[in-house]
Amino acid sequence: MKTEKSHQLPTKLKNQLSTVGKQIKFARLRRKISLAQLAERAGCSELTLIRIEKGTPSVAIGTYARVLYGLGLSDDLLLLAQNDPVGRNLQDMELKNKGKEEEEYDFN
Repeated sequence: MKTEKSHQLPTKLKNQLSTVGKQIKFARLRRKISLAQLAERAGCSELTLIRIEKGTPSVAIGTYARVLYGLGLSDDLLLLAQNDPVGRNLQDMELKNKGKEEEEYDFN
């Protein structure tokens, strides 16, 4: 089955998923946990776990979460989107503009 071009991931995202997969694999290997053991802990098949470790983009994020939980790394999920400089800058600009609007209206 061919994937529509609009559904293909940008190269940067493909590389990042590949890196995440490798990090998960290395965490598993450092703990000396087999594919079968982690798949059982995560409630997924060994094939799905292999896909995660390869960075396959079609695996559901919930499955990634269960795998991280099985490795004792589920708190790492809390790091996602934690550092948001663009969003913080937009929020700061909005607050500054709101402050200017309030200065224009002197309620005294």
